[in-house]
Amino acid sequence: MTVTVKRRRLLISLVMAASLAFAPQVFAQATAQPATPAQTDQTATEEPIGNVATVQGTATVTRNNAISALKVQDDIYKNDVLVTAGNSSLGVTFNDATTFNLTANSRIVVDNYVYEEGGKNNAAVFNVARGTVAFVAAAVAKTGDMQISTPTATLGIRGTTGLVEVPEGASATGANNVGIKLYPDQDGKVGRIDIRGRDGSSLGFLNQAATGFAIRGGAGGRFSAVPLQISAAQMARDQGFVRQVHSFQTAGRQIVQQQRTLRLQRNPQLRQPGQQLRQPGLQKQNDLQKRQPGLQKQNDLQKQGQQKQQPGSRPIDLQKNQPGQQTQRSGLPTQPRPLPPSQLGQRPAGPPIPSQLGQRPAGPQIPGLPRLQNQQQRGPLGLPKQQKHPPADEKSRGHRN
Repeated sequence: MTVTVKRRRLLISLVMAASLAFAPQVFAQATAQPATPAQTDQTATEEPIGNVATVQGTATVTRNNAISALKVQDDIYKNDVLVTAGNSSLGVTFNDATTFNLTANSRIVVDNYVYEEGGKNNAAVFNVARGTVAFVAAAVAKTGDMQISTPTATLGIRGTTGLVEVPEGASATGANNVGIKLYPDQDGKVGRIDIRGRDGSSLGFLNQAATGFAIRGGAGGRFSAVPLQISAAQMARDQGFVRQVHSFQTAGRQIVQQQRTLRLQRNPQLRQPGQQLRQPGLQKQNDLQKRQPGLQKQNDLQKQGQQKQQPGSRPIDLQKNQPGQQTQRSGLPTQPRPLPPSQLGQRPAGPPIPSQLGQRPAGPQIPGLPRLQNQQQRGPLGLPKQQKHPPADEKSRGHRN
């Protein structure tokens, strides 16, 4: 008996030791499982800020340290790095219709983008690190602050079309210069580009079509904006890029709207800040409370009846049915129905109607008409009945002897 008890105690001790040995691993797994959803892509909770309008060749996006190829309608997010390969181009349209055309071997970074339709705090910062990039600004530039940064200068965009050229290896101390050019918008209007150095100092501005600056470094790390002489060949090439970016904007607007509509269908809670979702049927219910069917027409008829009423006559009550009338439906006036012959001699409570003219109305007698004593002597309209046989004197008068 004692041996059996000792064996049981030994088994219990072994089980407890084993459970304590595996406890840290079980605890670690339990604490690690809730962290799995947090490791999902940030795009699961963020709202896209734009979409790919067109792709020719190869273009990629670097997002969360992962590189993936881009295709038309793909979403664009803040902090994305967009790159085009050789003989390739990429068109991107943002939610406010601002559009970029990245030519071959270009690279830009979306450093910041905040846009709210009708808002006053709209802002965007795009960093052109390499290549030739054409752009057309839209709502953010007109209602907020849109900037394009380069290795040697920062551009303040005031709603216009432009071109930025950043050579390979451009830097504050390098010989390769950044070029900035201004061109008309699609409607022919010309905006403005303010040029500032990396230290914030003003270097100049562009407000005339087909003009540009080259940003050059100087002594003491200072920069200067030198006017560009744009040749005919460069002008033709630039205009081709500008036409492309305008066409990309037209296509990109439709894509951005389509993609947003799809997102709203999947998740109706996504909407612009300040917008309220209308409850189904609420507006209709309010309209029915404001106006009952037929009430306005009935009020109009009452006003007309009061205007046409003769002095001394009784007012017409449209709410009550006249004798001989059918039951009035809501909002629909009905025509009076002729009275039966048994009621022709009775005077109704309201004004006389044509079917009740058998009784002589109050007032002076019509000259030339005899006074009739009873209903049998009256015709259909209250006039004397015509006698079928002529009087006796007429018979004698017309008889020949």
